[in-house]
Amino acid sequence: MTQVQDVLLAEPRGFCAGVDRAIEIVERALAQFGAPIYVRHEIVHNTYVVNDLKVKGAIFIEDLAEVPPGATLIFSAHGVSQAVRHEADRRGFQVFDATCPLVTKVHIEVAKLRREGYEFLMIGHKGHPEVEGTMGQLSEGIYLVEDIDDVALVQVNNPEKLAVVTQTTLSVDDAAGILAAIKARFPHIREPKQQDICYATQNRQDAVKLMAPQVDVVVVVGSPTSSNSNRLRELAERLGTPAYMVDCPGDLQPSWFDQRPRVGLTAGASAPDVLVQQVIARLRDLGAVSVRRMQGVEEHVRFPLPKGLGGTGLDRPLPGAHNGS
Repeated sequence: MTQVQDVLLAEPRGFCAGVDRAIEIVERALAQFGAPIYVRHEIVHNTYVVNDLKVKGAIFIEDLAEVPPGATLIFSAHGVSQAVRHEADRRGFQVFDATCPLVTKVHIEVAKLRREGYEFLMIGHKGHPEVEGTMGQLSEGIYLVEDIDDVALVQVNNPEKLAVVTQTTLSVDDAAGILAAIKARFPHIREPKQQDICYATQNRQDAVKLMAPQVDVVVVVGSPTSSNSNRLRELAERLGTPAYMVDCPGDLQPSWFDQRPRVGLTAGASAPDVLVQQVIARLRDLGAVSVRRMQGVEEHVRFPLPKGLGGTGLDRPLPGAHNGS
């Protein structure tokens, strides 16, 4: 059996600004108000991060009825529907919103165009919390399309007043194919002023596109629930390179590297660098002697924290965004 020889690290990889901000919101709320702090849905889709915050005193819930009166509640990075916001207001919780500002931008655009009489097609995955949050900005007039077949079946009231929005963590390629089908059926559809797919999703996919042809196998650090991590694995496979996703170093299977000594390693936007380092250590155990980092885009995006959490958060570096090995 051939052992691992070389590891090529994608750049960028790991935490994005929206994830870093969301985690910092929970940590600051715990420090400022004490445990427990309630969080609706996983703050980000990563098992390690969620378990770490649980130990510190965060309680993750899906139903606001589980939150006691007067408690502090945080909305996850994926965003929530208007119904959830109204229920939180009605119950009188102290709320901090950790919704990624790029998701919030989509919500604002949906509300604005709806006031102008538009209906919407949303490209995304059914059941994903970001999709539920965006579609939940409206009580009607927004339709989910998960694939090209859905585009042919969707029924709208007025094709002349139709706009499209996209789940931010989708594959650029997947979204492009569905969008092309939408534009073919609805030539007058209004596209977003800026691409909905976020900078971090784009940058991490671009890095995989450069990395995959240079290696024999790609490993993506990310949890099964992480949309952007799944898309990275799918992208590598679409480029012809076998790819696997791991939630922790124990998930690595030595058989993956049989006759595949060159390993490409990346991480989804919600995966912390500590996991990447643990996976690198495991790859060294499997024989890796060389670990080198690709050249890639440097990310300098920072998002401010909500008011009331003791600082802007603009001076905090993003852990894991550029750490080498």
